[in-house]
Formats: sequence, structure tokens, C-alpha cells
Amino acid sequence: MTAAALSALDSEARAWRLTVIAVGLLTIVRVLAIFSTPLELYPDEAQYWLWSRTLDFGYYSKPPMVAWVIWLTTQIGGDQEAWLRVGAPLLHGATALVLYRIARRLYGGWTGLAAAAVYALMPGVALSSAVIGTDAPLLFFLALTIWAYVSLPAVEAGRPRLLVAAGLGAALGLSFLSKYAAVYVLFSIGAHLALSREARKTWTWPMALAFFGVLIAVFAPNVIWNAAHKFATVEHTAANANWGSHSLFNPRELVEFIGSQFGVFGPLPFGVLLGGGIVLAARRKLQPADVLLLCFALPPLLTVAGQAFVSRANANWAAAAYVAGSVLAAGWMMRWGARKWLIAGLAVQGAFAGLFLACLTNPRLADNIGLSNSFKRVRGWDQTVQAIIDRAREEQAGVGVSAVAVDDRFLFNVAAYYGRDYWGTFGAPPLRIWVHEAHPQNQAETEAPLTAEYGRRALVASLEGVYRSKIEQDFKAHSGDEIVRVRLDAKRNRRTDLFIAEGFAPVPRDPKTGLPPDPENAGSTAR
Repeated sequence: MTAAALSALDSEARAWRLTVIAVGLLTIVRVLAIFSTPLELYPDEAQYWLWSRTLDFGYYSKPPMVAWVIWLTTQIGGDQEAWLRVGAPLLHGATALVLYRIARRLYGGWTGLAAAAVYALMPGVALSSAVIGTDAPLLFFLALTIWAYVSLPAVEAGRPRLLVAAGLGAALGLSFLSKYAAVYVLFSIGAHLALSREARKTWTWPMALAFFGVLIAVFAPNVIWNAAHKFATVEHTAANANWGSHSLFNPRELVEFIGSQFGVFGPLPFGVLLGGGIVLAARRKLQPADVLLLCFALPPLLTVAGQAFVSRANANWAAAAYVAGSVLAAGWMMRWGARKWLIAGLAVQGAFAGLFLACLTNPRLADNIGLSNSFKRVRGWDQTVQAIIDRAREEQAGVGVSAVAVDDRFLFNVAAYYGRDYWGTFGAPPLRIWVHEAHPQNQAETEAPLTAEYGRRALVASLEGVYRSKIEQDFKAHSGDEIVRVRLDAKRNRRTDLFIAEGFAPVPRDPKTGLPPDPENAGSTAR
């Protein structure tokens, strides 16, 4: 081996060591932050924890991976908030390391370091590393999928390449079990094979069979679960698109979505991805690696942008684009010799990540700089649930109640988590949820609906009193009003109305809307 080759290998090794050290230190800091934060669970996190108590191949609104991750981490450390969340920073750290391997193969080791940094310091990843959700496992398995795909041409033909194709199918199958946004990858692979003759030459029919066979085997249990549950998860995912309730032309939604991506991916990386793609494509200066990565980055961005135009779209719905996007933005910046700009952009994102971690560990800082509203949904739930339990114990010491009924899925989820040491104990009433439409709209309403049996004499907890007048219509009598207010910050309180309701007899729901009648127009039915 020549001196130049040895020097190149040494340079690659140094880039890898720096990547491991940098990503490792950042991940450790993030883990320490979630173990020291006083902030409570977001209600969706409590819902995922509730799912993890009963392992399955699917749940009402999501595939099963997030519940499996929580089950694993809580088996190790217990049910405290930090152990629910610890999988998120660990998975994001692992994803950054996989992105190094992708970038190294396509562009070189130092681009791998840059790609890992772009991803790890992405504002969306900074936020996602503090809460457990579906994005962390999705992006990890998508990274493994792309790594397997870009590795295929470098693997010797024959059995080794067959194994990599099977691994590609397994990684994509696990992506599907994390979030159905993994479907973009099928379009990405199809588009790249259509555009690249060299990519088509890599594949053989046995490889394709291995890929699809393993993919189907991994994903099939979730399909079977959905079939057994009337495709509840698929229906929920389709309902999120919300096409029926908006006009089909919403340029404002589209502009807001595009603007939000500067906040999700980072101002410089998204600007490079957007502007660089347009300029290089127009000048026909895209390299084969660029085309491959664009095939993985564009489908999520274009699809969600279209969704925003015809209806609405959440900022994180295009997160799948930024696995390939991180490598692409880093590759272009390194190719253009714009290292100073890259460092400056990463410094800005690093400052945001540091500020977020400071607010996470010291929420008073968020209050002082006007960001308290961003943390209102992770505060005060424990106190709220304790107030409900205290009232339930008081009632049980007297006449007793047949159930504690809540009217909001957020409140149900956090009550299940923060009251986990109370529900199911001797003398504790069951926790149920009032179904305010004609049919259940979430898993809590599906599995723990309030019925006539549980509604003989129920303690009702109405979050912010939003549905109070409507839930009262479904009972023959109500009494014992109590308003519980929990302070969230200097300006905000969370209100929960507690009262006793007897004789549950739901009024008919409107056949068109599925909702109970408006109490203001319900005449004598309102009490």
C-alpha cells in the first residue's frame, strides 16, 4: 500500500474517531438532561407507555415500534419518565453514526463527520431527543435502510449481495413498524432504479425476492393486526390527512409548511438542500451520489408539501427526508469548499440545542425568556391527577363511585400514567373515558369507554371544562362541583372540573356529525 493510501486511511480513521467522540458526548449530555429535567410526560408519551404495558403488533394510531422501545427501556430502569424517554437520544445518536457510514461511502470520511453533525444538531432532532415518539426509531431504521442500499454495489456478487438485500428488506420492514412514512422508501428505490442504469445492473431477481420476502415477513404481523382490528391504524393515518374538511387550494398552508422546514432541518441545511438541488439540477451538475440521495429526500418533501397545499401538514411530517438530506447538504457544502459557512450554520444550531437543553433542565429559564408556552403540555399533570385521585378517595370513603370518567384522551393517558400506583388497587374505581362521538376516536375510547354500568355514579373530570355541558347531557343528574386549578407558569393555569354524575344514559348522536346535540339548542335535554 502506498504512502498516499495509508495517509487516506489514517484521515478516514481520524474522521470516524471524531464522529464517535462528538456524537457520543452529545448523546451523553442529552441523556443526562432527560434524567435531570423536572418536566413531566407529554400526554402522547403517556399513551405510548400505556401501550407498552401490553405488547402487540399494532395499536390504534401507530405501529408498534415506539411501544416496544419503551417496553425495553422500562424493563431495564423502571417506569420513571426518564426511562420512558431514554430510547430517543440513544436512537438519534445511533442514526448520526449510521449517517457517517453512508456519507463516507458516497463522499468520504470528513463529509461523514459533517453529515453526522448536521443531523445530530438538527433542531427537530434536538427536540425529538427529549421526548419519546415515532420519529426516533423511524429515522434510525431509515438510515439503516439507506446504508444497506448504498452498500449493495460495493458488495461482491453472489451470496454476500443476497444477504445485504435481505438486510435492506429487514431494515425497511422495521421502518414500517415504526411509522408508515417508511412507504416513501419504496418510491425512492423505484425512482433511483429508473434513473440509474448502474443501480439496475446491481440487482438480480434472487436479490429482489430476498428484499421483498424479508420486508413482507417483518411487516406482515402489523398488517395482520390491522386486518383483525378493522385497519384502525391505517384509518387513523388517513384521517390525519384531513382532506374532506378543507378547500383543495391552501397556498398559505404550503408557505407555512416550507417555512417550518427551516426550523425543523435548520436554516442553513434546508437552504442548501432547497437551493442547491434547484441550481445543480438546472445546471446538470448532479453527481450519481446526489441523484441517489435526492431520490430518498424528495418524495417525503414533495408529498407533504402537496398535502399542505390541499389540506394541512405538521412540520415534522417530512422528517423522513432529512436522513438523506443531512448527507446531501453536508456533501454539497464540503464539495463547494464552504466549510466556514457549514461551521457557522452548525454553530447556530448548536446554540439552539444548548438553549433547549438549558430550558429542559431549568424550566424557569424558559419562563424568563418567554418560552413557557412551549412547555405547558409537560407541566402540572401529576398534580392534576393527584387531585382527581384525592377526590376519588374521598368519594369512596362515603357513598362511593362506580368509575372515574374523563372527557379527554390527554387526561386519560396522563391519569393512567401518573395514577398507575392507584388504579387497580383494592377499593380504587376503574378509569374510563366518555365517548363524545358516535364511535370511538382513539384507543382509550375503544378499550375503556364509559358505559351505563360504569356510569351509575361516576366522578367526572372535565379538562378545562370544554365538554362539560355536553357530558352533562348524558347523565340524569350531576352535583358536587369542584374546580381544580394547577399553576403551569406565572400566567397560565390548567383547570379541571370535578363533579359527580349519576345515571349515565347517552343522548342520541347526530347521524351526520356523530356528535351530541349542542346544549344551547337542546331544550330540556340540558340540565
